[in-house]
Amino acid sequence: MKYIALIFLFVLSFSAQAERLKDITSVQGVRENQLFGYGLVIGLNGTGDSTAFTNQSFASMLSRFGVTLPEGVSATSQNVAAVSLTATLPAFSKPGQKIDVTASSIGNASGLRGGTLLLSTLKGADGAVYAIAQGNLVVGGLGVNGADGSRSSLNIPTVGRIPNGASVERVVPSSFNTGDTLTFNLNRPDFTTAKQVSDKINNLLGAGVAKTLDATSIRVSAPRDPSQRVTFLSILENLEVEVGEERARIVINSRTGTIIIGQHVQVSPAAVTHGSLTVTIEETPQVVGQDGTTTGGETIISPREGLEVSEESGHMFVFDPGASLNDIVRAVNQVGAAPGDVMAILEGLKQAGAINADFVII
Repeated sequence: MKYIALIFLFVLSFSAQAERLKDITSVQGVRENQLFGYGLVIGLNGTGDSTAFTNQSFASMLSRFGVTLPEGVSATSQNVAAVSLTATLPAFSKPGQKIDVTASSIGNASGLRGGTLLLSTLKGADGAVYAIAQGNLVVGGLGVNGADGSRSSLNIPTVGRIPNGASVERVVPSSFNTGDTLTFNLNRPDFTTAKQVSDKINNLLGAGVAKTLDATSIRVSAPRDPSQRVTFLSILENLEVEVGEERARIVINSRTGTIIIGQHVQVSPAAVTHGSLTVTIEETPQVVGQDGTTTGGETIISPREGLEVSEESGHMFVFDPGASLNDIVRAVNQVGAAPGDVMAILEGLKQAGAINADFVII
């Protein structure tokens, strides 16, 4: 018998528990920013690319160093690769601080191992330069090509990382030190949690200091002075708040057969039948003779097909009113349902309106 535990059935238990405010919220205006750039990686051992834009970039780089190529000569090298650069600029980053950079090949390079990124700019969404990157790449992947065209690779050899490879050059403006209020945004919108946050702050600082705007945002009156505001925020972010329980939800991974069921999932009165139908078609070659020639005759083979249909006896079980998670698991275990069958049962209950959970299929 196949048990539902074999498909990794995890119970999402979101019972009320106390969590720090800093773990469940973010402060409006305090955020990371994404940076993007383009650059050349050199020093590759013949694993670079040969695309037109790489050659053009290589020639442009040489011209900046005063190297002029003869007429009709193309700047090509298998030791050079064009890459896109990405980085995350943390909030309140100051000029001179270091951030990590990821370089990804955008041409037909086979690997970036051993390469060095030349000086490149990293821009924000507004087109301004916020950091400058350069350095040696750390590549976790490895690719090997055989003389016969065979290829073997481990992880991704065309993506590398430069720890502390970019220097911040510009400060991102922030609204943190403006206005008379701070706004906390919940990472998971929930009316109950928002009210709990507001009540916790008001119990500490007095009525009316915190106001709930919606299921996500709580506005808190705050001092204008930057140093006082930092101290004020450090006190609030360490408050422990009772988090509201999650809604009834079922998450299904159709590729792996993993099913995650929340603890508040319940079903209405319903009857479910379970059975399986298997159709097997086999083809067995059979020699029937030769084509009649005395020498060099060709053997004639006739396929022989067989068809077999089998059906297991069906099982039926009944859910009583208000059946819980344990009832569901016990029922599907009794009939030995496979992962695909369990998903079909749950989706059928949803279509019949007999289950109270939201479905998320990934």
